[in-house]
Amino acid sequence: MSYQKRSKEELAKRVAEDIHDGAYVNLGIGMPTQVANHIPAGREVILQSENGILGMGPAPAPGQEDYDLINAGKQPVTLLPGGAYFHHADSFAMMRGGHLDICVLGAFQVSATGDLANWSTGEPGAIPAVGGAMDLAIGAKQTWLMMDLLTKKGESKIVKECSYPLTGIACVKRIYTDLATLECTPNGLKLVDLVPGLTHAELEQLVGLPVQV
Repeated sequence: MSYQKRSKEELAKRVAEDIHDGAYVNLGIGMPTQVANHIPAGREVILQSENGILGMGPAPAPGQEDYDLINAGKQPVTLLPGGAYFHHADSFAMMRGGHLDICVLGAFQVSATGDLANWSTGEPGAIPAVGGAMDLAIGAKQTWLMMDLLTKKGESKIVKECSYPLTGIACVKRIYTDLATLECTPNGLKLVDLVPGLTHAELEQLVGLPVQV
C-alpha cells in the first residue's frame, strides 16, 4: 500500500468543496469546525452553531480571539456581516425544523446504511453528552461525517452494524475520511473518491465491507 492520507486540513478542504452556494450548515464539535476555514472564495455558506449563532466566519487570527464569541465547542469564532445571535431554544428549533441543508459531524461508528453512533462508546465510566447531535443528525436535510477511517487500534469506524449507542438511524448521506469519500445507501457503501495510490480492493480490505463503484 503506497498512499498518502489526507491531513485534517486537506480533509476539511475536501468537505468544504462539496457544500453548495447558499447552504445553511452546522459544523459539529472537533474536526468539522475546521471546514469553516476552507469555504471556497465567492461561495456564500451560512454557518449555524447550536448555542445560538447564525453567520459564523472562519477562526479568528491569533490575538484577535473574543471569548464572548464562541461556537458550541467553546472555540473562538468570527461573525460575518449580517450575522446574528439568538436564544439556543430558537437555534434548536431551527435544527429540528429542517432548516439546515447540511450538518457535518464526527463519529465513533457509522454503518454502511447510514446508522450513526457519535455521542458515547457505552464504556463504563463514560459520561453521556449527546448535546445537539441527535437533533442535527435527524433534523438536517443531509448529514455528512468527517473522520479518520480507522481507529487508533486500526479498526474500521465504518461497520456493518453499530455496536455503540445510536445517535440516529439511516441518517448519514456521506462519509468524508482521510482515505476516501463514501456514500451511504440502503444497499450499502458507494465510492465517491479515493486518495491517490489507494486501490478499491485495498479500501475494501481496510473497511471490511463491500464498496460499490
